[in-house]
Amino acid sequence: MGTLTELFAPDRIAVIGATEREGSIGRAVTTNLIADFKGTVVPVNPNYDEVLGLPCVEDIAAANADMAVVVVPPKIALQAVEEAGKAGVKNVVVITAGFGETGGDGASREQRLRKIAETYDLNVVGPNSLGIMSTTTGMNATFGPDNALSGGMSFMSQSGAFITAVLDWANDEDVGFNDVVSLGNKAVLDETDFVEHWGDDEDTDVVIGYLEGISDGRAFIDAARKATKETPIVLVKSGRTDAGAQAASSHTGTLAGSEQAYEVGLDQAGVLRAESVQGLFDAAQMLANQPLPDDKEIAIITNAGGPGVMSTDAVGDSRLSMASFTQETLDAFSEQLPAEGNIYNPVDIVGDADIDRFADALDIALGDENVGMALVLSCPTAVLDYQELAEATVRLREKHKKPVAACFMGGERVTAAADILGEAGIPNYFDPSRAIGALDSLAAYSDIRTRKYDEPTEFDVDRDAAREILSSVNSRDDNRLGVEAMGLLDAYGIPTPQGEIVDDPDAARSIASEIDGPVVMKIVSPDILHKSDIGGVKVGVETADVEDAYEDLITRARNYQPDADILGVQVQEMIDLDSGVETIVGMNRDPQFGPLMMFGLGGIFVEVLEDTTFRVAPVTEREATEMTEEIKTAPLLRGARGRDPVDIDGVVETIQRLSQLVTDFPAILEFDINPLVATPDGTGVKAVDIRLTVDPDQL
Repeated sequence: MGTLTELFAPDRIAVIGATEREGSIGRAVTTNLIADFKGTVVPVNPNYDEVLGLPCVEDIAAANADMAVVVVPPKIALQAVEEAGKAGVKNVVVITAGFGETGGDGASREQRLRKIAETYDLNVVGPNSLGIMSTTTGMNATFGPDNALSGGMSFMSQSGAFITAVLDWANDEDVGFNDVVSLGNKAVLDETDFVEHWGDDEDTDVVIGYLEGISDGRAFIDAARKATKETPIVLVKSGRTDAGAQAASSHTGTLAGSEQAYEVGLDQAGVLRAESVQGLFDAAQMLANQPLPDDKEIAIITNAGGPGVMSTDAVGDSRLSMASFTQETLDAFSEQLPAEGNIYNPVDIVGDADIDRFADALDIALGDENVGMALVLSCPTAVLDYQELAEATVRLREKHKKPVAACFMGGERVTAAADILGEAGIPNYFDPSRAIGALDSLAAYSDIRTRKYDEPTEFDVDRDAAREILSSVNSRDDNRLGVEAMGLLDAYGIPTPQGEIVDDPDAARSIASEIDGPVVMKIVSPDILHKSDIGGVKVGVETADVEDAYEDLITRARNYQPDADILGVQVQEMIDLDSGVETIVGMNRDPQFGPLMMFGLGGIFVEVLEDTTFRVAPVTEREATEMTEEIKTAPLLRGARGRDPVDIDGVVETIQRLSQLVTDFPAILEFDINPLVATPDGTGVKAVDIRLTVDPDQL
């Protein structure tokens, strides 16, 4: 695929399937293009000499176009795309449906479309797409009923119907767009391609979108991180309540559904996620037009006590905080406001405030070095002119170069004032919580702009040894591995207790005699996942008792499951759990984002407390450190209630090393180290038990 610049700025657009038939998509697309497109529209249809007054050509080869819109039936759409490729057309929008969304023959048809695009190096939007728009060139290559107004937002959506609804609303609200794309089935071009393009597009101030899924999560993260250095991205991602991932055998798989992967992946990408369509546009309009704040402290100036309290509550629910004014500011408020007013935040200038009092108060607040942004909150009164207040708000925003949101509450009397504010890029909201939410998005993006994205540490590991251990599943009926695969951790430098797996009592005693102190003994079987539930674990076994313990463990396993595959018994150094903290480090491979790393409190409490945090791998040292800080039980790691702090550095390094292992081997579908015992600072960590699932076909 080449650059997308010509996709949005073609000189000649061929409509393959253009027609004059009333009610047809071919007619609608041609009509929309004729309306405003600055270039040339060429109808392609062997059955017409002209369409809607334009000369019609028989085939795409005669059109001499640099973009084609395909609206013919699905059975001939592939031929049309291939002929476009042969004719040298590099950009194709396939509006035709009847592809992957229908399954069966449609899915096969979509696969052939991908192959054609690859053969001719085509940029293909769709299929099953509403089309695309660019207000810069006046191009409306859709069959929607409305063209977009001009603006700085570029908008992509997997739902074409959502686009038509949004444009109808946006035209009524005077909200404009730069580019609009109906992604359709995303057979070739997907959300990542458009994020990359719009991130470099000077005409795009903010990227917004509605997505039902992301094709390649890792590629999207990389593209979005680059784009958001200059261009904010706000998305609505549907499917929050979908159970997502199928039931998994590991703790990590149970706790990490697909929604968790999207939440973490979008955050790592630097993308702001909106809860609703309203939230999407509240954030987008603020981000497209306002300066970024230097900090998160907000001043609220209001003539109404009740709404002032409401907005203060909204601040408490956000990442913002109420600004603490300097003494100079408090003195200025004392001089300007009546005695019954409130000089502290929120500043109540009282219901009889006129435009001068409102403007003076806002000027004082924005001039305070502790104030990063402001909300102008007003209810209508007989002594206040909303249009004058709007003009003052615009003037003072420009004077102080700080973001300002307006909440002029009311109905018809607000309309003219809202127009004044809107022309200056200051959104007006009836609900104070919406205004605070929009400013919160601005503060969040300000943080994203300053993020540092480090490269993951590349540890010296033994990949050959790891591959050999993973390949052992090829000779088994089960694709799960347990403690018999502890060598994986050794190959990747993750500390484990001293010990081995043995298959007879004498060997068990021999290994135990080499270990200082009592040992732990565990039955080793891929068919018995919860060993402690059947008495398959013995703790504190003295060397003299090892042989008897071995026989007892084997007997218990046979009685519990006679047909179980018993690999032996693990004899292992006993770790003092009382002096450390049991944690879990795990991974579940998400279909879109790949390996999703988990960290939390381990042992028997992992599924009870569900005190876990996640990152998409590969995980950097900074991200691994953040994971150890985010769980609610983090104080246990750092020495709560008189306990010694554990070796955090060892935990952080283990997270990174496991991240490298699961990144190196896509065949690993799930992996748990549970528990990873973190002992007092300086003494390190030990991975006591593991469980993983392997896809043999990926080895």
